[in-house]
Amino acid sequence: MNKKYTIAFFALLLIGVVIAITLFVKSGSVNIAVLNPKGLIALKESDLFVTATLLMLIIVVPVLVLTFAIIWKYRAGNTEAKYTPDWDNSITAECLWWGLPCLIILALSIITWTSTHELDPYKPLDVPTKPITIQVVALQWKWLFIYPEEKIVTVNFVQFPKETPINFQITADAPMNSFWIPQLGGQIYAMPGMKTKLHLIANEVGSFNGLSANLSGEGFAGMTFIAKASTRKDFETWVDTIKRSAIPLNLDGYNKLVEPSRANPEISYRLQEENLYDRIVMKYMMPEDGCKDAKCLED
Repeated sequence: MNKKYTIAFFALLLIGVVIAITLFVKSGSVNIAVLNPKGLIALKESDLFVTATLLMLIIVVPVLVLTFAIIWKYRAGNTEAKYTPDWDNSITAECLWWGLPCLIILALSIITWTSTHELDPYKPLDVPTKPITIQVVALQWKWLFIYPEEKIVTVNFVQFPKETPINFQITADAPMNSFWIPQLGGQIYAMPGMKTKLHLIANEVGSFNGLSANLSGEGFAGMTFIAKASTRKDFETWVDTIKRSAIPLNLDGYNKLVEPSRANPEISYRLQEENLYDRIVMKYMMPEDGCKDAKCLED
């Protein structure tokens, strides 16, 4: 095969492989949570990731192709390669390898600016459906979910209706952590004495893996939960079942639950204590010799 055709063949092969991998990943055939979005926010984040990658490949692919081409052309056995030791400057080349990256950086900057505001986790979703509020508390080493309107509490399991905005209110009653459901959207920190927010939505019915995205001790690896998106009817049935059959959770029960434990099963409770979430947050606002657990806030 002619040398020029060989170089062209390998260049096209490399470009084809890059495109094939991109399309394969984008198709959802790869079991990577962040590249298999099931919610509006996660879908936009996935598109942003792919767009940024393709823009950067505009530089990466030609560099790889030219690397192979230069190695082949100027190999020791090619005596026909032109030797130009005095050539040290080219305005065209300088404009190309400085100008193109600058344009790509400019494009990435614009995309980053707009997407940062569009995907602000504190920004409510512009969806006509009434949102549901779920309060999240990171414990050692489990997740507590409080439904203030439905008056129920769950551990390591959260359920919500599909196509319904979810207003997560997040805090911690343990070392700082990070709440993350990869197929629905990005992570947000959970910190003692502070409230953070995250607005997500699931586009379809399904069960998605949730996890801790911040190292928090020996039980960190097992600090996972299931996030289930269901129909509205199934969600209401699930809530009614918990209200009828689950055990009640008061401050005494919570203070036992907050103790460090690993490999925690899914548990459901009826919420008896009003404003439990606010009590958890406020106990870190007291003086050092004051409140040591949620119960003392009754006084």
